[in-house]
Amino acid sequence: MSQTHETPPGGEHASTPDAEAPQSYDVEAVQAKWQPVWEELEPFRADDEVVRSGQREKRYALTMFPYPSGDLHMGHAEVTALHDVLARYWWQRGYEVLNPMGWDSFGLPAENAAIKNDAHPADYTYGNIETQLESFKKYAVSFDWSRRFNTSDPDYYRWTQWLFLRMHEQGLAYRKNSPVNWCPNDQTVLANEQVVDGACERCGAEVTKRELTQWYFRTTAYAQELLDSLDDLQPTWSDKVVNAQRNWIGRSEGAHVDFVVDGRDEPLTVYTTRPDTLFGATFMVVAADAPLAAELVTSEQLPALDDYLVEVRKETDIDRLATDRPKTGVFLGVHATNPLTGEKIPVYAADYVLADYGTGAIMAVPGQDQRDWDFAQVFDLPIIRTVQPPADFDGDAFTGDGPAINSANDEIDLSGMGVAEAKSTTIDYLERQGLGRGTVNFRLRDWLVSRQRYWGPPIPIIHCPTCGEVPVPDDQLPVELPELRGADLKPKGVSPLGGAEEWVNVTCPTCGGAATRDTDTLDTFVDSSWYFLRYVSPHDDTQAFDSDLINMWGPCDIYIGGDEHAVLHLLYARFFTKALRDMGLVSFGEPFSAYLSQGKVINNGRKMSKSLGNGVSLGGQLAEFGVDAVRLTLVFASPPEDNIDWADVSPSGSLKFLQRAWRLSGDVTSEPGAAPAEGDVALRRITHKTVHDAAHLVEAYRFNVMVARTMELVNATRKAIDSGCGPADPAVREAVEAVAILLSLVAPYVAEEMWERLGHQPTVARAGWPVVDEALLVEESVIAVVQLKGKVKARLEVSPDISEADLEAAALADPAVVRALDGETVRKVIVRAPKLVNIVV
Repeated sequence: MSQTHETPPGGEHASTPDAEAPQSYDVEAVQAKWQPVWEELEPFRADDEVVRSGQREKRYALTMFPYPSGDLHMGHAEVTALHDVLARYWWQRGYEVLNPMGWDSFGLPAENAAIKNDAHPADYTYGNIETQLESFKKYAVSFDWSRRFNTSDPDYYRWTQWLFLRMHEQGLAYRKNSPVNWCPNDQTVLANEQVVDGACERCGAEVTKRELTQWYFRTTAYAQELLDSLDDLQPTWSDKVVNAQRNWIGRSEGAHVDFVVDGRDEPLTVYTTRPDTLFGATFMVVAADAPLAAELVTSEQLPALDDYLVEVRKETDIDRLATDRPKTGVFLGVHATNPLTGEKIPVYAADYVLADYGTGAIMAVPGQDQRDWDFAQVFDLPIIRTVQPPADFDGDAFTGDGPAINSANDEIDLSGMGVAEAKSTTIDYLERQGLGRGTVNFRLRDWLVSRQRYWGPPIPIIHCPTCGEVPVPDDQLPVELPELRGADLKPKGVSPLGGAEEWVNVTCPTCGGAATRDTDTLDTFVDSSWYFLRYVSPHDDTQAFDSDLINMWGPCDIYIGGDEHAVLHLLYARFFTKALRDMGLVSFGEPFSAYLSQGKVINNGRKMSKSLGNGVSLGGQLAEFGVDAVRLTLVFASPPEDNIDWADVSPSGSLKFLQRAWRLSGDVTSEPGAAPAEGDVALRRITHKTVHDAAHLVEAYRFNVMVARTMELVNATRKAIDSGCGPADPAVREAVEAVAILLSLVAPYVAEEMWERLGHQPTVARAGWPVVDEALLVEESVIAVVQLKGKVKARLEVSPDISEADLEAAALADPAVVRALDGETVRKVIVRAPKLVNIVV
């Protein structure tokens, strides 16, 4: 088997096998030996010109960059080990691979860790970056370190601010006053996506509501496209992630319906996904914390609403939307008119409607909605079914399809219609009468990007009493953070930047008058929504990124990360890419062509936690077993998307296997370049089949199975040597070289050692994928199993292309089968040529 050798400079590192070599190797010594060699050779430095000239096809391999809130942990070890299999495989297959790494160094995780350790965020963050950098290099991931950057570098966040201003120019960044999610622990606002089960995604504190003026990105402008393009991603993204995005975007088709309210000039407009049930609307509900409630309430009912609001503001959105909690509310003292029945229906304020859903008000149809049913029961309100439930239905509200009932007036009759027809008919009628219109609505809300914290990019807006919101001119970027050394940076509910008077007080760029800077900083997810674009030109001080280069390298061919970003980061990055495409800055609309979601590393069935005492130190595992053994264990443990329970794996067993593989390289006595065609055919078949299958397994992300097949090849090679094939046989060299190349994807140190002992120059990572001889993949014979009464009675060596008739005849004629039949009548023979015969008597 031949390889396409692409050896970088550094032939002086080559050596020849040592016949007196020990039968195990010193893990620490091997790691210390190869790190400086790789540092000098830079085998993974991507060359733009190689791709631009067409010499090699590109691959962009991206893994999520880390927060520098401490040293690397087991989660980092897992994701980078999995990621590296694919990146190194692409190099071996002859692609030019862009595989960069940097640090997501702004934001709450880094800032909170710094405050906890009584350090300035800059000092703490950059110290951790250097620690993680050294750990990454020791871990031998194939990153191109020439492209590294940190999002907290002014050279980076200058362009984050520049992109914010482009969004502002396009109307995609705007400021408004509204109820927002508030984390009382981190003392900052949160986007809807950062509230998980009613708690802060970062710290776990229960989230409350506040009324604040904040900056938003208009993600809703791309809601439909964000939804539609998921169809294109479905084949290459996990169903779990795609479905999470679909659900979060939450497209629904319905109608806006106008209700006349007593004493109000303008009609009250509500959004409903079920306009067909309008005949059953017996009351209306307004979100208690929506401005509309305060507008509608009568003076007599205002004290009751104020008291109720005190309780509502203690609740999270998750709590309010729960179907199993008691329904509460306050009558606002006004009535509206149902446009189809003409009935006067009461208007209530309640907590189970959210202020930012539709118009903040709903028509309540208790017969077809369980929460409305429960509310009607509490307040003794009428319930009218508008859809006939099946005869065996014994529940409360019926939400399924069925014929319309109780749904007619002098001008429209829905009786007997199914839901779809009744919806369409009702919308047509409302539009003709000027009472409403068909509408598409989305659950997705605009992205709140303001943060009342110090460690983030300052928002590049100046507030002028004369000119209003004034963008900072491009030539004055970056707006750098003041150092604020010695200041108390603990969260207090307002931005610490407000206290930096020299920094805050400026002149207006437009009129020259006194003005102030915006004192909020941007959400760290803004930094990570475009970082993959910066990697193509990380040191360019003239532009955020080189459009020609990103259009050449992009989109990313693979992105590897965790399910915790199924909505958060991935949705934001997709929005950014589409917006930048429409500005003409990139040519593609999706940032990541494929997404591989990795599981978590747990211990004894539970998430690792100091409080549980089940944490596993990555540093401790590396010190005890070595980098290769830990990487191999993580890759071999399970499919990438599954969790790995560290209690169930064996890094010591991985180390023993690697020692066995390494010993093979010392047994080879043939010279490099020996003609493998003259070697043992049986071993060659196994080698070529393994390499052939390994390629397909890696491309299908079945990395653990690829490792298993490599282990089988090691065993087969050892058996061949010990059974007389001999270390001088060229087939042995071919097999061991294949093992070294396959292991280079997972265990780079031992692979490099093996490659050197086999007489080759470093680095094995650029040796080239072994060429497979298709003729050796054709099996000369296979074993067919013959079963009788569910038990194996014979094994026949047959041709792979044997016909079913011939295989049946051979099975029935086999002496062992004849004896087992013992004269019984064969009723049926099931043949699956060439491997199975099942005889039924």
